[in-house]
Amino acid sequence: MKSEVVRMEYFVNEGSVVRQIWGKGDTILFIFAGAAAEFALSKAIDWLYFTGRIPADPLGRLFSTVSYARKIVFAEKEAALRAIDTMSVIHSGVEARRGMSIPDWAYRDVLFMLIDYSIRSFELLERRLSEAEKHEVFDVFKRVGSRMGIASLPGTFKEWEVARLEHLHENLRKSSYTDDLYKQYHAHLGLVSYKIVLEVQKLIVPTKVHELLHLKKISFLKPLIGLYKLSRKMNLDWFLKSLILPAEYKDEIKALDGAPE
Repeated sequence: MKSEVVRMEYFVNEGSVVRQIWGKGDTILFIFAGAAAEFALSKAIDWLYFTGRIPADPLGRLFSTVSYARKIVFAEKEAALRAIDTMSVIHSGVEARRGMSIPDWAYRDVLFMLIDYSIRSFELLERRLSEAEKHEVFDVFKRVGSRMGIASLPGTFKEWEVARLEHLHENLRKSSYTDDLYKQYHAHLGLVSYKIVLEVQKLIVPTKVHELLHLKKISFLKPLIGLYKLSRKMNLDWFLKSLILPAEYKDEIKALDGAPE
């Protein structure tokens, strides 16, 4: 008798563009840079300060968040669902400690960021995505949000585009938290890496974020993107990636390429 081949079911299909996006260290670092800007402007930033983890160790928090996202993107379906449920439990614990609930719009904001910066980063560093591929990105994070029980998620990518603009205009503001978080970025990144992250943010963030942070429109990195793409073929991209984050994170940076072990 021939033995049957059991095909593993994954949360994200093996051929999905989402795996391409979250399997490349540089796109992930660009996603981080964009999200770092937007987190600093969120009206729900007090939740990040409640635990103290983001201001105390923003880079460690980055790699923790990235680890969960990559675990979901590359994991077998049941393992991915367990990872999502673990995130929900963690958030519920924080809510219990504070005695109030994180608003649904704040959860949606984070999902919307992951969708938007996944697309923006890949298109900046790789190529334009088709409408079908953009919908793939949307679908993956919508399923994450649905599993977490987040209310009022848009039903389609087109609806998400409208909702994303509404969230950008309604849920962002510059505050004393913004200034403090950027001071923490500066302190933990060091001057060179901090300046490069700012230049990446100029390239990657939406217009509303640009305006609120008073970012200049021109980034000196823009003409270097083509050179960076060439450096990949010459295996020099490791050096350029290391400029974005301090040297002590070299192992974590290397681990961002390819599927997680």
